[in-house]
Amino acid sequence: MYRTAASRLRALKDRTSSRIPARFASSTAVATKSSGLFSWLLGDGSKSIPPLDFPLPDVALPPSLPDYVEPGKIKITTLPNGVKIASETSSSPAASIGLYVNCGSIYESPISFGTTHLLERMAFKSTVNRSQLRVVREVEAIGGNVQASASREQMVYTFDALKTYAPQMVELLIDCVRNPAFLDWEVNEQLKKVKAEIAEASNNPHSLLLEAIHSAGYSGALANPLLATESAINGLNGTIIKEFVAENYTAPRLVLAASGVDHEELLSVAEPLLSDLPKIPQPVEPQSVYVGGDYRCQADSGDTTHFAIAFELPGGWHKEKEAMALTVLQMLLGRGGSFSAGGPGKGMHTRLYLCVLNEYPQVQSFSAFSNIYNHSGIFGIQATTSPDFIPTAFDVAAKELIAVAKPGEVNQIQLDRAKQSTKSAILMNLESRMVASEDIGRQVLTYGERKPVEHFLKAVEEVTLKDISTIAQKLLSSPLTMASYGNVINVPSYDSVSSKFKLK
Repeated sequence: MYRTAASRLRALKDRTSSRIPARFASSTAVATKSSGLFSWLLGDGSKSIPPLDFPLPDVALPPSLPDYVEPGKIKITTLPNGVKIASETSSSPAASIGLYVNCGSIYESPISFGTTHLLERMAFKSTVNRSQLRVVREVEAIGGNVQASASREQMVYTFDALKTYAPQMVELLIDCVRNPAFLDWEVNEQLKKVKAEIAEASNNPHSLLLEAIHSAGYSGALANPLLATESAINGLNGTIIKEFVAENYTAPRLVLAASGVDHEELLSVAEPLLSDLPKIPQPVEPQSVYVGGDYRCQADSGDTTHFAIAFELPGGWHKEKEAMALTVLQMLLGRGGSFSAGGPGKGMHTRLYLCVLNEYPQVQSFSAFSNIYNHSGIFGIQATTSPDFIPTAFDVAAKELIAVAKPGEVNQIQLDRAKQSTKSAILMNLESRMVASEDIGRQVLTYGERKPVEHFLKAVEEVTLKDISTIAQKLLSSPLTMASYGNVINVPSYDSVSSKFKLK
């Protein structure tokens, strides 16, 4: 049967190939001619088709794209009360607008622990002007997308839609952030969902380890939990979060940032809605002191142990050169799992993949991570392995971090690859409107301005082999923080692990 079908297709090809022209004039012509096989089967005749360069009547060709498209320019306006409005123009038909608040879990007190976590869930609920149903309907009516996120230093509320709806986006966004109603039944409903999220978090050991690293490694504001505990959530109510918002959502701590919106249009809509906020001096950022420490949680996770080790790099984003070197170091070490697959760009060329995952089948995952804040940064390695391999896994982690701290261990080829990967990640992330808007908002909160992407690309390019070893040495000179979760019986003592990371 297959031979008969193949011979018939060859006959069809021989019969039709002499009648197919080299080029087609339009998609309609293509469709007409491509049905030649069916025409032969059904008995329809074929028609002659003009060549592709034959001018079609009443068709105007669009102008060709220019060789150079000027990047959007950033404009920032500070209102008399301290609110900053920043925007970047774009040729895209869509826009992303965000309201950024210099307020995160570091501003929580023992009575308000978990507030930012709950505020993230309470975003875009009922306001004093709109019901939650109306908020949803207005977002749906313009085909928009809204979301909120909480971090340790900032709260973010974003709205993404076509730029023709920018006035509606700005008005609804500001109303939801400025005038939340915090109705009791809505608060209680979200409290239940937050508790469900906390219960589900036990299935995500990596997030739990990151929280544990902060609570064990810091004393002060950065030790405050970002993922609220159930005991903290049980003490929250509408009154507490209302007071928290009134105290922290003040004019000098707000930035309205937009990507893809004309600045004058944004200013004309936003200024009347934000100019009446009281001008209250911005408080001093709560202090955090890195001290190092150990956290262990014995859990029923089968024959698996998850652990993380971390060190501090003081200065954070306000020591920009060191922060960028730390980012390149993270890319240099890389990450991966036992099921990692793919070619270049998948991280399979990084040190941790080549030197750890390729060499030790007992390791399920091994990844470098970093969290950089305004005045501090934390860097380390997360790993998942079998309990009996834990002592060796700590030795391997120490070996890799000590290696990058020694001059000559990292070669120029490895560094250049890491720098190119870092620059690619920056540029590809900024292709997203929402990421571009977020970059504007967060930079204005941190620096008071938005530095161009070329500034950071240049900073990455200037990282040298000496910078990598110097940063690694500075990290290893700080106290060790370690956290473990799962079957932690074989996890070595804090002192014995700490001694492994001492530079000889």
